[in-house]
Amino acid sequence: MHTVALVVYPQFQALSLSVGSVFECANLLHGEPVYRFTLVSETGGAVLSSQGFSVNTEALGLAGYDTIIVSGYLELGEPSPELLTCLSSTSSQSRRIASLCTGVFVLAEAGLLEGKRVTTHWLHVPEFKKRHPTVRIDDDRLFVVDGQIWTGAGMSAGVDLALAMVESDLGPDLARRVARKLVIAQRRGAEQSQLSALLEIDPKSDRVQLAMAYARENLRSDLSVEALADVARLSPRQFSRVFREETGKTPAKAVESLRIEAARVMMETSRHPVEVIARETGFGDRERMRQAFLRAYGKPPQLMRDELYKTANGAG
Repeated sequence: MHTVALVVYPQFQALSLSVGSVFECANLLHGEPVYRFTLVSETGGAVLSSQGFSVNTEALGLAGYDTIIVSGYLELGEPSPELLTCLSSTSSQSRRIASLCTGVFVLAEAGLLEGKRVTTHWLHVPEFKKRHPTVRIDDDRLFVVDGQIWTGAGMSAGVDLALAMVESDLGPDLARRVARKLVIAQRRGAEQSQLSALLEIDPKSDRVQLAMAYARENLRSDLSVEALADVARLSPRQFSRVFREETGKTPAKAVESLRIEAARVMMETSRHPVEVIARETGFGDRERMRQAFLRAYGKPPQLMRDELYKTANGAG
């Protein structure tokens, strides 16, 4: 059985606890227990979260945990020397060492990240670079896996990180079933950007939000100004004006951003040919998708797919 230990400390972020649901569902859907999930802390006992409630923990010892996940915290304080020493000691007995959000600072202070590629929440990247200039950090990845070290960007990315662990241990089919059980609309892979296209567009009114939600769910459909205006129950002229006022973009550019994001996810999570991805995400043909990727990333889809493949397999 895989023992997964979530390390918490005073003022840890409560959302860190959500990773436990992934392993719980994996046990349920697998038909027999595969994971034992436990909360651990430096000395054991009650630990106060940032939201004011306490959780009971076991003492972090040399128990030989299969996976250790270090939770995040709101204030970038200094972890205790005792916690760092304990983490450093137990890491040699563990198959995986992971961090959620600012937990990467704890791993770095414990001396576990030298020569590794990591990530954390984009907001904390400048501070991390200042404190740990020799560690390679990627400021726009949902999570990064480099050998034994797994690091996640934000608290919600912890669920994506845990799903990736389940997929690594038990296969993609079970990971997909766990995601469905948890009502996760879209499984996000390691190379996905921390900021989604829909968040970047950031519509304000209910009508524009409704139109963008429709667009995201119907990328293969006609998403012209006229079609989206009809969803929003506005005239095309009104819709275009309101859309630009709220988002600073034209509807066409916003739809292109959604299609690019969906195409990139498909490239990372499937082996479909570029022609199929272009069709499924609404570009229609390979050349239109190529031009959109050149505008967004300065490189064509095939080159990006090759780079994603190399990253996923530890090259480059």
